[in-house]
Amino acid sequence: GKTSQDTKYERYSCCGGVIHRCNRNRTCIGCTACILKSEQLCPHYQRLEKLTNAIDEADVLIFTSPVYVYHVTGAMKSFLDHYGYRWMVHRPEKKMFSKQAVCISTAAGAGTKSTNKDIADSLFFWGVPKVYKYGVNVRAMSYSRISDKTKAEIDKKTTDIANKIKAKNGRVKVGLKTKGFFEIMRMIQHKSG
Repeated sequence: GKTSQDTKYERYSCCGGVIHRCNRNRTCIGCTACILKSEQLCPHYQRLEKLTNAIDEADVLIFTSPVYVYHVTGAMKSFLDHYGYRWMVHRPEKKMFSKQAVCISTAAGAGTKSTNKDIADSLFFWGVPKVYKYGVNVRAMSYSRISDKTKAEIDKKTTDIANKIKAKNGRVKVGLKTKGFFEIMRMIQHKSG
């Protein structure tokens, strides 16, 4: 991992690196082995193991996606699909219930709200109690064409989110919505045996 001031971080990209190697011709095939038995039975388990460990060890998860037809990219969707077994309705991971997360999306035009929702929905069902969302319509097709004013707004907003994360570090509590949903899922599973 890299270090920036007092923060250690690891970066994974859907466009290259670990996530790309996991997803390239390796979309979730819906075999349900991960849900019904063990994620270790997923045909892609070995490719995902390093990333799964990084997710488990992280205090903060940051997911970003450009808007593709009002939703996340195919690579991000495939990545999220591989972790469906972690949804509270299936086999939740206890470590998720103490994390914070950020969803960031960018668009030349519109669609950031629905794109962030795609990611935030998975994070909620993983049990992540605090999820920040930031969508920005940059009105450009490349970083070099984004106006200085927009870049300054991005810097301010992301700094505000970072400060909120720092203030809650180690003190994130699971909310009533998550507790309620988890309890309902537990009762349904108990009844269905």
